[in-house]
Amino acid sequence: MSTHEPLPRGRHGLTRDEVRDSQRARLLLGMAESVAESGYPRTTVADVLKRVHVSRETFYQHFSDKEDCFLAVLDESAKLMAGTLASGAGPSAEPALPRLERVLTTYFTTLSEQVPFARVFFVESYAAGIPAQRKRVEVQERFVDLMVAAFAGSPEWRELPDPRFTCRIVVGGISSLVSAALIKGDVDTLHEAAPKVADVLRRLIAPGVSPDAR
Repeated sequence: MSTHEPLPRGRHGLTRDEVRDSQRARLLLGMAESVAESGYPRTTVADVLKRVHVSRETFYQHFSDKEDCFLAVLDESAKLMAGTLASGAGPSAEPALPRLERVLTTYFTTLSEQVPFARVFFVESYAAGIPAQRKRVEVQERFVDLMVAAFAGSPEWRELPDPRFTCRIVVGGISSLVSAALIKGDVDTLHEAAPKVADVLRRLIAPGVSPDAR
């Protein structure tokens, strides 16, 4: 069953919790798609309801208003990206640079496949007011934490003057790159980004190491 389709009437075999989870997931996806298509300021609750076939009463059982729903979409976007980073990290004993390139490849691929959620996080959060902007900064710092933890045992990382500051620069640069691609509608460039970013980092962190010797 498509996420946009309404639940079947009558007996459908779902528990009350499963129904609520399904409704919430559809509302989040509907908000993400509506905002990605029209922008946050122009999106209304009615736009979301029309897209996902959920009643207004049901919407307000889950969220207090449009902003509340949008902030929940940001949370889901963050979970998606955090899960991607964690799944791509691999064994901690592996050298940092190959691990980082694998993480970046998984990360950029996921963003290119989840454009509505990516656009909500990287672009539309700036138009949604101070709470959304603060959440964006908070989530970005969590990504820095994940990167610091993932590469804490790597010799290349430990030799940096300030590994955490380096991670902030990496995360900030990637964020800017992704935002630009989404704004221009050039999502295909995300597929090509991982090896380029990894090569830049290799030259900065281990300039004497060739790509084949990593």
